[in-house]
Parts: sequence; structure tokens; C-alpha cells
Amino acid sequence: MPEWVYVSDIARHQGQEVVLKGWLYNKRSSGKLHFLQVRDGTGVIQCVVSKSDVSPETFQLADHLSQESSLSVTGTVRADPRSPIGFELAVKSLAVGQVAQDYPITPKEHGIAFLLDHRHLWLRSARQHAILRVRSEVIRACRDYFDGHGFTLLDAPIFTPAACEGTTTLFAVDYFGDTAYLTQSGQLYMEAGAMAFGKVYCCGPTFRAEKSKTRRHLTEFWMLEPEAAFMELDEYMEFAEAMVCAVVTQVLERRRADLQVLERDLARLEAVRAPFPRLSYDEALSRLLDAGKPLPWGEDLGGDEETVISAAFERPVFVHHYPARCKAFYMQPERDRPDVVLAADLLAPEGYGEIIGGGQRIHDLPLLEQRLQEHHLPEHVYQWYLDLRRYGSVPHCGFGLGIERSVAWIAGIEHIREAIPFPRLLNRLYP
Repeated sequence: MPEWVYVSDIARHQGQEVVLKGWLYNKRSSGKLHFLQVRDGTGVIQCVVSKSDVSPETFQLADHLSQESSLSVTGTVRADPRSPIGFELAVKSLAVGQVAQDYPITPKEHGIAFLLDHRHLWLRSARQHAILRVRSEVIRACRDYFDGHGFTLLDAPIFTPAACEGTTTLFAVDYFGDTAYLTQSGQLYMEAGAMAFGKVYCCGPTFRAEKSKTRRHLTEFWMLEPEAAFMELDEYMEFAEAMVCAVVTQVLERRRADLQVLERDLARLEAVRAPFPRLSYDEALSRLLDAGKPLPWGEDLGGDEETVISAAFERPVFVHHYPARCKAFYMQPERDRPDVVLAADLLAPEGYGEIIGGGQRIHDLPLLEQRLQEHHLPEHVYQWYLDLRRYGSVPHCGFGLGIERSVAWIAGIEHIREAIPFPRLLNRLYP
């Protein structure tokens, strides 16, 4: 019985008879030959059905196969320099699992609304395969980096009793007669973890009820969030910089072919090297003023402002020391300038905006209690968080890296909705 193999392993089986199991991606015929493009999730290979090599029934069956029909193909692996993968399969027999009828996504152009309605099928296309393989590699590279630097993976809860980033963007959920919220961030829980393990991280879905329709926003997105005890602002920026460089390098090494499918300008990614430029918030405002895009002091940078600032650099750029009033309640103030906090965001080049947001957290109990009052947050639900400042508090830092924004930037895709398998948008909850 021939061995069942995957397309990704086909090079190891040259000259051997094997079985491939997958779906018909495309097909063309030329007289006594049928050329079946078969995909199995790991790649696509051309399977050549010659009238002289198979039974009349098999040749007839191959002629009537429809797009996305499932099948099992037995044949001999042979080298072919014209093939994108260097090999093809000379078919001896095939069996059909299910004949797909009227597959809705055809080679013709389809509108984005149609494709999103059929996202469960759109995932089968070469472009979406490439994007989501890049996504998988980005997550793997991040986790490799943290695991290799002594961080412990600590999963954060999805249901939370209180806000992390702001009360206006919470999804409320009935929780057995009480009110819970879908998490905006795992950060507060990672702070608890950092006080227990020293260095921790989580990676999971987060939710923001933002009524935004930009190419940078989702209502459900994934974040990777590390937190480290005894880390301060400059150390955080150095660590985040090194991590981003490592992630881009690993994606270039392992997913170059996928980036080429996406027609990504690889030179732009190869330019991502340390050190990254660093601008204070005040310096960023000066640049915006010079560019004719003035922003009042105290306002957070929006997408347009981030694009103007990052356009001056080939590499990601840090903007640091933001006004306290545009950042979250837990940010540590600058010692000599309390209206400014020790926060730093990393802006990706090419107009992709903020991919990392973070900074140093308040470690002083009275100051944190004061901030909760100023932000009108209910102190009783943060008692556990305040305990972290009562029992062995130390300076600590952390950040959140948005997976989809990072993938969109690295893959060079226009809209964040393609950077996640099933996007959740302001006007989309299906499929």
C-alpha cells in the first residue's frame, strides 16, 4: 500500500508511489491529458492524468471533477523543473470522496462583501493561505522569543469584572445575574503573574466595542502581552525592539515564499534592524506641525498622525512620554513632569500604525488609588489589583502587541480583516 504523504513533504519521495489526499484546486485538459491542481492544506501539486496510464473510467472521472471536490490520488512522484515546487505526480488511480457542486468562489472577481460572507470558503485560496501562514509564523516567532528569554506563559481570563483600557469600549455580558465584561486586555492579570513569576506573557483574544470602520480596527483581535518585574521604560523599549526584529527575521526565513505570493516588498522588511528611532511625544507634535498636521497637546495620536510620523522612517519608530490624560489610569508618571507618563508606542512603517502599546506601570499604592478615583473607576473591583502594590510592589513594565496589525504590516496587506481567520467588524458577525 503506497504511503499517504503531504505536498509539503513531496521532495522526500521522488520516484516513489504515494497517495495524496486533498481537494481539486483547479483543472485543465489537453487531449489525452488532464492536469489536476490538487491542494492538501500544505501546498498545491500538479497531478497528471494520462489516458495511456489509467483506466478509461479513471480518465473519464478526472474529466468531470469539479472545483473543490475531495479526492485521493495515487501516483508516482517525479521531478519537474517547470513546477513551482519542483515536482508533479504521475497519476495511476484516483478516488473521489465528494463531488462539490457549484462552488461559489470562482476565478472571476468577487466583491469584498461576497468574499467575507463566504469567508469559510475564501480561506481555501492561495492568498489567504499565505496570509494566515504568515500569521501563524508571527505568533510562533513571538512565543519562541518569550520562551527563549525566560518568560512563563500565563493565560488570562476572557470574562473580567472591570475595565482595563476604558469603560466606553466594553462588551457587557450577563454573568449569572451579575455583569461581566469581555476582556480588553490581559495586562492586569499579567501584572499579578509578573509579581509571582518575574516574567510572564499571555496570547489570546481581546475585545473592544469601538465603533470604528477603519482598515486598522476589529472588535475582536488577538494580543500578545508580556509583563516583567523590575523592568523600566528604556529596558522595555530595548526588549520590544529586539523582539520585533527577531519576529521579522524569522518570518523572512521561514515564510519567504508566502511573502512572495503576497508580492511583499522584502527589502522593506529586511531594513527592519535595531536600533529603532525614538521620538518623544513633544517631538512628534513638532513634526506634525511642520507637516501641516497640528495636534493639540494632550490629544492621543490617531491613524493619520501615526502615518505622518512613521513615513519619515524605514523602520518602526517609538513615540514615548505621552500626556497622562490620553493614556490609561495605571501608567507611571515621569518623576520631574507628572503630567507625562512613561508610556511608549511602536509605530510600524508604511502607514500601518501602532503595533505595540505599553509602558511602565504605577507601583505606588496611594498614587494608583488616586488614579482610580480620577478616572471614576469603582475601587472595590480593583482591590486585587491594588493588592499587588500592598505586598512587595516593584517597578514593572509590559506591552501589548496586536497580532493582526503586525501581520498586516509584515504581510503588506491593505486591510486588517484579512489578517484573522474570521474577522469581527462593526457590521459583521457572520460567519
